[in-house]
Amino acid sequence: MVGRAKGERRRATGSAALVAGLVLGLGACAGGGTSDAGGPASQTSTGRSTTAPSASSTSTSTSDTSSSSTSSSSTGSSSSTPSSSPSSSTSAPSPSATPRDTSLRPGDSGPRVRSLQRSLTRLGYWGGTADGTYGGLTEQAVLALQKQAGLDRDGVAGPRTLRAVADGTRPTVGAGAPDRVEIDLERQLLYVVRDGSARWAISTSTGSGETYESSYDGLAVAVTPPGTFAVGRVYDGSEVAKLGTLYRPRYFNGGIAVHGAASVPGWPASHGCARVSDPAMDLIWSQDLMPVGSTVVVR
Repeated sequence: MVGRAKGERRRATGSAALVAGLVLGLGACAGGGTSDAGGPASQTSTGRSTTAPSASSTSTSTSDTSSSSTSSSSTGSSSSTPSSSPSSSTSAPSPSATPRDTSLRPGDSGPRVRSLQRSLTRLGYWGGTADGTYGGLTEQAVLALQKQAGLDRDGVAGPRTLRAVADGTRPTVGAGAPDRVEIDLERQLLYVVRDGSARWAISTSTGSGETYESSYDGLAVAVTPPGTFAVGRVYDGSEVAKLGTLYRPRYFNGGIAVHGAASVPGWPASHGCARVSDPAMDLIWSQDLMPVGSTVVVR
């Protein structure tokens, strides 16, 4: 009986030790599970776990253990992914400074505008007096240069336009009568040609190509026909015609004239005449650049 009692006590002691071992094992798994889940109860404000490390990983932080558990379950590898630390992290690059806008546009004024005006005049793009104010005439001169250089026609002296000025982009014309007015339909430029070279390039707007109601022939197409012509009738004033008012017109092809207008866009927009600004028309009259009988070439 005594031997049987001692055996039962040994079995009871072994069972108690087994239960205690199971409890300790379950406690370590639960700790690892909480760290993997990243629950708020196991982390401080810095993201470092406050849970004590397990007995099998005493030299590794809880965050490293979390990375190791995730890596082992997904790849089967026993190597742990190193945690990021302040010394190894890279800060986001600071945004680069925005380049200063050097463009000049209508409404601007000052020495840079005056310098632009003088450069345009020197190159052959007429824009009136260099007064340091970016007004309508400067915009028209910039438009003329943009047309010559094949740039966007917006009248704003942006980087590409300023580069064209700096590069010395001049108006050019082909062969023809040494003294003439030449109208380039593609570029929408009117050239005053003297001795075979372009003295001035002036922005113009010719026939739009659209259909309109004519008081003479019913429906008509707004075109400026190409060819070689001569200046005929002129009118020194604002002539009211059936399709609008023409400022100081100089006719060279029937009812088609070079005349001043309030609107001279960078594209074809007229009924067939060649529009220029009113001040440009005053220049043509004051210097007699289109005398009666002189040659006008439309290309």
